[in-house]
Order: sequence, then structure tokens, then C-alpha cells
Amino acid sequence: MTAVDFHFDPMCPFAYQTSVWIREVRDQLGITVNWRFFSLEEVNRFEGKKHPWEREWSYGWSLMRIGALLRRRGMRHLDTWYARIGEALHVRGEKPHDPAVARQLLDDPAALDEALRDTTTHDEVRSDHHRVTDAGGFGVPTLFFAGERAFFGPVLVDPPRGAEAVKLWNVVTGMADLPHVYELRRLKAPADHELIARTLRPYLSGRDWVSVNRGEIIDLPGDPA
Repeated sequence: MTAVDFHFDPMCPFAYQTSVWIREVRDQLGITVNWRFFSLEEVNRFEGKKHPWEREWSYGWSLMRIGALLRRRGMRHLDTWYARIGEALHVRGEKPHDPAVARQLLDDPAALDEALRDTTTHDEVRSDHHRVTDAGGFGVPTLFFAGERAFFGPVLVDPPRGAEAVKLWNVVTGMADLPHVYELRRLKAPADHELIARTLRPYLSGRDWVSVNRGEIIDLPGDPA
């Protein structure tokens, strides 16, 4: 396989770690990565709370509206921006979901205002989001391969590099070729939980929301109403 659609929410620490891996695969194999969106705020929204598109500013959703505008200018702009804001939150514990910080992280600060003025950026994020939910998806990272084969994961906290990154790519794409293999999950020992907690430390210091746990693999960020 030479291309993958990678759905992410910029607030998700696990999607970010997997994005580090897929960039490494791209460097090794020259695959094409098409960045697409998914809203954890919407999928974890409780009854009675506003949809993220009904708020003046909504953490991940508003950031993805900026991302949608950048994608119109070229996928490379979205690629660079996602790497930048991902490192800010998930490596350094900064707050790219704060509008002032988000503006500072843009090569073109006016893109923030342009994205928020243009209501069609809502439509682009919603379209990407529904692509995942219509396929039975519930979170990120979600990968789509040719023929609309979709997978949640791989969920990573220590993304492999070099040959190991390619090995994991071969595992994932190999599974994609087997239509009735639905799930493979590694059990977590205490040392795994400690590694996960250590990796999430910057994200936990940077976030401004309460995590929502609906029984999936990970805690998912929610946005206050």
C-alpha cells in the first residue's frame, strides 16, 4: 500500500504518537499520508451539552477548522502544522488549544481568523468525522486504506523508528489484507501502565479539560460546555 488516510484529533495524545510513527514510515517508504479529522469532543459529548460547532471556540474542533483551511492551501501545510501543535501539547505540555497560543503557532497568524469566519470549515471537519463514525469508528487514530478499509490504531506510546517502524507498517497493512480479522490487543502489565503515564505527562499538564472514559482503550478528551 502506498497511501493512507490518517484521521486525528489534535488533542489526542495517542493519535499524536501514531502520527510520529506514520511520518517515520513515510520517510522510509515514501508513502502518501492524507491527514483527516475526527472530533473527540463530539463523540464524547453528553446529552444537553453543546455540539463543538455551536461554541465560539472549542478546543480540538476549532483547531481542526484551522487545519481544514490549511489543507485547502495544500496538504503539506496541514502536515507541518499538525506536527508543530502536536509537539507543543504532547511533548512540551503547552496549550495550542488556547486561541492566543494557536495563533502564535501559525506561520500565517491571520489563518486563525479566516478559518473561524468561514463556516464551511465546520462542514469539512464534520464530513471527515462522519466518515469515521459511518464506518463504525469511535476514536483516533483511525486509518483508512484503499477500498475504505478502516482500522482503529495502532495505539502507541513509544513510536518505533527505522526498520521497526516499517515492520509495524507491514503488520498493519498485512492485517488490512485479511478482511475478517477484527481485533488484536496486547494486554497491559503494570510496567506498561507506568510507561503510558510517563508518556502522557506533558499532555496532562497542558490540557484544560476533563477526560471522558466510556470504556474504550483510552481516556478521551471532552470539552466543557
